[in-house]
Amino acid sequence: MDRTADAVWKGNLKEGNGTLDTQSGALKGTPYSFKARFEDESGKSGTNPEELIAAAHAGCYAMQFSHFLAENGTPATELDAKAVVTLVPGTGITGSALTVVGKVPGIDAAKFGELAEKAKAECPVSKALGAIKVSLDARLG
Repeated sequence: MDRTADAVWKGNLKEGNGTLDTQSGALKGTPYSFKARFEDESGKSGTNPEELIAAAHAGCYAMQFSHFLAENGTPATELDAKAVVTLVPGTGITGSALTVVGKVPGIDAAKFGELAEKAKAECPVSKALGAIKVSLDARLG
C-alpha cells in the first residue's frame, strides 16, 4: 500500500512558498512556507512538515490504541490523542510528545497505561520516528 503527496516549492527558502496536495484530496493546494514553519506559531499562514508529522502521529497512535483496547474487551468510547512535534532550528526534529485522554468503560488505570505504552511502541508512525524521542502521557478521562 502506497500513499502519495506532492509538494511544489517556488523561490528561495526564506521568501519562497509552496503548496501541498495529497492523494486523498484532504490537502489540496495547502500553503506552506518558511514563515509557517519557523515564525508563525498561530498556524494561520499555512501548514508545515512538523504539523503534518504531528497529525500523522496522533492519528496513527489513536487507531493503534483503539485496536488494543478492543482486543482487551474494553473498547474506547473516545480517545483524544495529540502529538507535539518539536523542531529545533539548526538541529532538526527532536521529539514527538503524545498525549491521550481516553473514555474507556471497564478498564483500570494500570491496564489503560500498559496498552497505551504498547500502542506507542507498535504504532507504525512511532516506529518510523525511531530517530527521535517519542514520549507519552496517557490518562483516563
